[in-house]
Amino acid sequence: MEFEGVVFRKMPEVTGTSAKGAWKKQDVVFELPSEFSRKICVTFFGDRADDAAELTEGDAVTVSVNVESREYNGKWYTDVKAWKIARKNVESAPFREDFAPASPASPADETDDLPF
Repeated sequence: MEFEGVVFRKMPEVTGTSAKGAWKKQDVVFELPSEFSRKICVTFFGDRADDAAELTEGDAVTVSVNVESREYNGKWYTDVKAWKIARKNVESAPFREDFAPASPASPADETDDLPF
């Protein structure tokens, strides 16, 4: 599943140690653009937590997730885990004063096609 959203809030990173070694995860809340604002909390686990650490609030992103539900003691729990993230708003390059076109345009090349 994939969605586009804006980083609403980054939760603190959580770390721990299991039988397989050290692990880390970070939850990020995204706001989905629509008529009615919706929020979704996505978990970034392992190396993906490093990707989440680079995000800042207000970043527009496209997130690919796996949604999975499981039952425990008669109750159902749903996990939304990210496996890919891409920024949407790329900062524009600063203006370079030394940039010049290959050849200057002559006045004959310019046409005025405005109706007024």
